[in-house]
Amino acid sequence: MQPVTNFSAEELSRYSRHISIPDFGMDAQRRLKSASILVIGAGGLGSPALLYLAAAGFGKIGLVDFDVVDPSNLQRQILYRTSDVGKSKARLAEQSIKELNPFIDVVRHEEQLTSENALSILEDYDIILDGTDNFPTRYLVNDACVILGRPLIYGSIYQFEGQVSVFNLNRGPERSPNYRDLFPTPPPPGLVPNCAEGGVLGVLPGIIGSMQANEAIKVAANIGEPLDGRLFIFDALHFSTTTLNVAVNKELTPITKLIDYEEFCGVKKPTAEKVNSITIRELEAWKSSNESFALIDVREPYEAEIVQIGGTLIPLATI
Repeated sequence: MQPVTNFSAEELSRYSRHISIPDFGMDAQRRLKSASILVIGAGGLGSPALLYLAAAGFGKIGLVDFDVVDPSNLQRQILYRTSDVGKSKARLAEQSIKELNPFIDVVRHEEQLTSENALSILEDYDIILDGTDNFPTRYLVNDACVILGRPLIYGSIYQFEGQVSVFNLNRGPERSPNYRDLFPTPPPPGLVPNCAEGGVLGVLPGIIGSMQANEAIKVAANIGEPLDGRLFIFDALHFSTTTLNVAVNKELTPITKLIDYEEFCGVKKPTAEKVNSITIRELEAWKSSNESFALIDVREPYEAEIVQIGGTLIPLATI
């Protein structure tokens, strides 16, 4: 990332608080304007990261998301408002960061990241920021970054805990640790719930996403010491932090191609076996006609409190 040569008067005013920092200055701000970054996921982590990256002055910001806003997102995804429910996250995020900083270029990728399109999308960016919430996509993003030689700003959240690291940073002849050095294989399916299943404290994505933006700025501007080779763990409930060293695992098989990551993580849905289902209207008809059947509710207790459907409550996580 070679620094650009000049700024407009409006940009100099906008970035003056950066430029006035002795350890940042004009050169670092120029490097930010010359840099491009792709944020994968415009949700809990992506929301604060996109806002701060845009405000900081990254020259080009790409964002990948194919989802729409759900009411349950509004507890933590600060890019969106109640009136946005049902609308495209990618389009709303693009609009918000363009309004925040009109001096940056924004590229919207309103599609699901897959093994077929990942390399072609990621290769246009200098830095990749992972704001995803599932293991198949994390491994996909990591492997694509390794193949393309792109630094990866990693973040994850669960309930009260968040993690941040920088993977695959260019160290010259020796390689930097990547996600597979930390987690060579994914956990068994169902062992680690996602945010929808396990929940997450609303402010936690803001904290972790901001830390990811901080690391991205340091990498792009070539300042400070990025979290390369280190995993930072934050416990919001007890306000404690832990930093672990991450070493390169020299026994890992080199990453040379992308694979089927749902199969790798054991979450691929079977297609041969048909699952019988009924509608809620059919259930009501059974109940009204005194049909003999057993009803087991496998939702979480808080879901049963929202809507009662009768039967016996046995949360799926307890089975």
